[in-house]
Amino acid sequence: MTVLEIDDIDTYYGNSHILHDVSLDLAEGEVVALLGRNGAGKTTTMRSIMGVTPPQRGSIRYRGEELVGKSPDEINELGLNLVPEDRRVFPTLTVHENIVLAHKLADDPRPVEEMYDLFPVLDDLRSNNGQNLSGGEQQMLSVARALIQRPSTLLLDEPTEGLAPVIVDDLREMLQDVVDQNVTVLLSEQNVNFAFDLATRGYVIDTGSIVFEGSIEDIRERDDLLEKYLAVSPEEVA
Repeated sequence: MTVLEIDDIDTYYGNSHILHDVSLDLAEGEVVALLGRNGAGKTTTMRSIMGVTPPQRGSIRYRGEELVGKSPDEINELGLNLVPEDRRVFPTLTVHENIVLAHKLADDPRPVEEMYDLFPVLDDLRSNNGQNLSGGEQQMLSVARALIQRPSTLLLDEPTEGLAPVIVDDLREMLQDVVDQNVTVLLSEQNVNFAFDLATRGYVIDTGSIVFEGSIEDIRERDDLLEKYLAVSPEEVA
C-alpha cells in the first residue's frame, strides 16, 4: 500500500526555483533513500513534505489526504515526523527532559523507557543537558524524540552529517532496529553506504530534479550514477 505520494512538485525559496517536477512515493513499511550531493534538493524535499517550505505547484498526499496547504503541526498529527539535519534538541534540557517533553506532546506516545531500550547510549546520559552531548548523541536523542510520538512515517534528513565513522556505525545499528519495527522511512543522505545498508529502494536527485529511481542494487551497479551524481567511485561502495 502506498502511503506517501509526491507528484510533480515545484518549490521555491523566494525567487529561486529549487525543486523541479519532483515525484516520489513510499509504500507501507518501506525504507526509501533520497540520494544526492550537498545542495541537490534533499532537504527542500523534506521541508516541502512537512509544510515548512510548501511547494508552489504539485501534490503531496499522505494516505490519500492532501498535505499541501496544511501546517507542519497538522502534518505531524497525521503521523509524519521529521528529524531535521540540525537535530534541534533543547540545549538546556536534559536528555530525559527532552524525551519526556516529546512524550507529553504526543497523543498516543510510546513508553519513555522504551526509548532507552532502543537507544542504550542515552540511558547513561539521562541527566546530561542537550548542549553537552556529542553530535552522534544529539542525533540519537532527536530520533528518540520523534519515535516516542509513534509516527507511522519517519523522515530522516542527513542523519550522519558531521558524525565520526564509529558513531555512524552505532547509529546504523540503532536505526536498523527502528526499521525492523515496520516504521516507514524516507532517508535523505549523502553517505551512500549508510543509505544502502538501510534502504531497499532509492531516488537520485540533482539540482532539484529526480534523475533516477530504482532498487538499491540498481543504483549500486550504475557506475555513472555513483560517480556523476553521488561523488563516489564504484570501489567505495561496499
